[in-house]
Amino acid sequence: QVQLVESGGGLVQPGGSLRLSCAVSGFILDHYTIGWFRRTPRKEFEGVSCISNTESSTYYPDSVKGRFTISRDNAKNTVYLHMTALKLEDTAVYYCAASPVFNRCIEESYDYWGQGTQVTVSS
Repeated sequence: QVQLVESGGGLVQPGGSLRLSCAVSGFILDHYTIGWFRRTPRKEFEGVSCISNTESSTYYPDSVKGRFTISRDNAKNTVYLHMTALKLEDTAVYYCAASPVFNRCIEESYDYWGQGTQVTVSS
């Protein structure tokens, strides 16, 4: 059974940092691209960080570039999202997802999805 389970969300002040984790099971992680996506309170959906299975390719949109870093530990079946300099507009539910190909953060490329973890940036 394929599972992706996000953790690490919470409440953080503007300018703060968080590290999200995505623990996967039921498939071989190093065969898959992993992406982090978010849905804001306004229901906007965006891919924020994606990494190929070999770590040779990553993608970040301008909205998070320089602030977010995606990394993976295939041996631990875990992918991380390091978020720094958080802004109010980063408030969202964050999802991790798996794709058999690297196609930046194109949502339609991703087959498996987690349930999400809430990140709230507020003073």
